[in-house]
Amino acid sequence: MLKERATEYYNNGYNCAETIIRAANDEYRLGLTEEAMKLCGGFGGGMGCGKACGALCGGISAISAKLIDTKAHETPELRADCTRLVAAFNRILGDTECKNLKAKYYSGSGCLETVLLGCEALESVME
Repeated sequence: MLKERATEYYNNGYNCAETIIRAANDEYRLGLTEEAMKLCGGFGGGMGCGKACGALCGGISAISAKLIDTKAHETPELRADCTRLVAAFNRILGDTECKNLKAKYYSGSGCLETVLLGCEALESVME
């Protein structure tokens, strides 16, 4: 289901980070408001400069929304789950940097393939 939701969001013009957080919000019932989800917008395109993939950043945001009650420093499992997501992202996609992933996966459908593989990585941590 996460991939289907992500495909809909991506095809409706959301960037990679926005797509992941919106799909995860639906799929995992994170309870994020529209305003909260806007916070991921700037992570698209590797923060606009080709660094950490926006799909990865959206996934980290979803994990944070799921686990943190008040503060990250009071959430011991956060670091482990974020580490697991980065490892899964590397295993499935072969990299975490937007510029490298674009060179490998970017196509006529933009970054959709990257987003869908990022969904696989996120599912491995969230479920």
